Amino acid sequence: MNPKIIFLLITVFYFHNACSRERDNSSQDQNNTAMNTSYDTATFGSGCYWCTEAIFQRLEGVISVESGFSGGHVKNPTYKEVCTGTTGHAEVCRITYNPSVIDYIELLEVFWKTHDPTTLNRQGNDVGTQYRSVIFYHNQRQKDIALEMKGKLSVAHIWEDPIVTEISPFEAFYKAQDYHQDYYNQNKSQAYCRFVITPKIEKFEKIFREKLKKSSTNHTLTD
Repeated sequence: MNPKIIFLLITVFYFHNACSRERDNSSQDQNNTAMNTSYDTATFGSGCYWCTEAIFQRLEGVISVESGFSGGHVKNPTYKEVCTGTTGHAEVCRITYNPSVIDYIELLEVFWKTHDPTTLNRQGNDVGTQYRSVIFYHNQRQKDIALEMKGKLSVAHIWEDPIVTEISPFEAFYKAQDYHQDYYNQNKSQAYCRFVITPKIEKFEKIFREKLKKSSTNHTLTD
């Protein structure tokens, strides 16, 4: 079977099962559902956080995306320190989202499809442990879903090489300097943005058109 079809089937399977679990878990407080406006958090590393940020910002249901560092042993690291590869941190994005609009599984689907989870400590020409593929889970549900999806995708051989994505508990997030925030939107004419990020976004927008914010439709092509 076509790997793309297998990927779709796996994602749909987990999405429907998660929805069923959510309905079961919420059966005790259905009367309060309409008043539930709480947001949730996901933390992903998929290479340069400028790319990751630009992609997840465009999803309907995503409230905010912040670029920063997680997974290391140094407190309050600077960008230059992380770039040395000695702090243990990965470049990540902290994604705040509305789970009533977009589910964690849908975020994971975007995560898997918008980077190469088989290249160890690199994405394209960005090389180093800070560019590793990683999911930092915030609760047991996120852990279970991430591990199950990784296992199913590995068995399905969606990619020729093994998946090396790290799945670890979230411990701390250190926000990067202000000039790293909303980087692509503020620096579209910069060479890295034009030649690396823009092509990724154009591909992403074609695949996930139905999940985009209305203001993001054809956003890259018309700007």
